[in-house]
Amino acid sequence: MKGSFKKLTERINIFLKRFSFKTGVIILSLCIPFYILSFAQMALDISYSLKGVLWVIFFGLAKTFQYAGLAILGVEGIKRLKKWWYNTRNKNISEV
Repeated sequence: MKGSFKKLTERINIFLKRFSFKTGVIILSLCIPFYILSFAQMALDISYSLKGVLWVIFFGLAKTFQYAGLAILGVEGIKRLKKWWYNTRNKNISEV
């Protein structure tokens, strides 16, 4: 059982690493609307059981997109994304 799970995770990882950096960023950014939806639906006037089901679905999708995006980007992609974020942030601060 453990060996088959390990093989499955390796196959999924290999599949996800074939995507480009841009695709990884897009998939990673898709987790944001699903996080918002998972908590915003609590304000709707629907039954508690339906709220729970919707929360599980939306939160699960958010986590799926988050981990898939991180797997696509990898360590080097995360470093590249952080570098871009800090350069953009410092550029905007210096313009003020």
